[in-house]
Amino acid sequence: MLPPAIQIRVDPEDSPHTTPPFLQVERHRLVADFPNGTTSEPFSYDLVRRRALDAVIILAHHTHPTGEVHVFLRSSVRPPILFRDDPAPSPVLWELPAGLREPDESPPVAAARELHEELGVEVDPADLHELGPWIYPAPGFIGERQIFFHVEIDPIARQTPLEDGSPLERHATILDIPLREALDLARQGLLPDGKTELALRRLAELVIRP
Repeated sequence: MLPPAIQIRVDPEDSPHTTPPFLQVERHRLVADFPNGTTSEPFSYDLVRRRALDAVIILAHHTHPTGEVHVFLRSSVRPPILFRDDPAPSPVLWELPAGLREPDESPPVAAARELHEELGVEVDPADLHELGPWIYPAPGFIGERQIFFHVEIDPIARQTPLEDGSPLERHATILDIPLREALDLARQGLLPDGKTELALRRLAELVIRP
């Protein structure tokens, strides 16, 4: 099951330094103090900051008339994939709705906003349930926390997503598939987004009985 065939290319007028960067790279001089009382030599360490640091991930689901639990996936364009030394044929992945939490938002409010933008579903933040503990997805270079939620929705109430105006969210495809099939895709390597597979497995622990 392939995501839409959206291609990304570098604009001929590309100039990475003409606008303020979304990410800021900082180099710090650190010292490690060890439990045995010794201290390391000073060393340099690079890390990344951004204004909105933490992310919310939302797994929307419903029970199909067949009795199976269905989940919603959304196609997402990820340009960094193209800049690998061994780029994949397509920068488009199946993912769960997700986005950054603004500094003035609580995680549930941010999750409800992102769900409305990316899936076209309005929910009360109070109806969102935590889906396990938050994680650090890449603590080697950024202090971002990913905070997981799940919510049961009425698929009939879903409308056209508002999106955020970015070309990266335009013409996205939304899948409504059984949780069982989504897990099969993950096992086949067709859902390489780590946060999506983790959330699916956490939901399966809650709703799938042996």
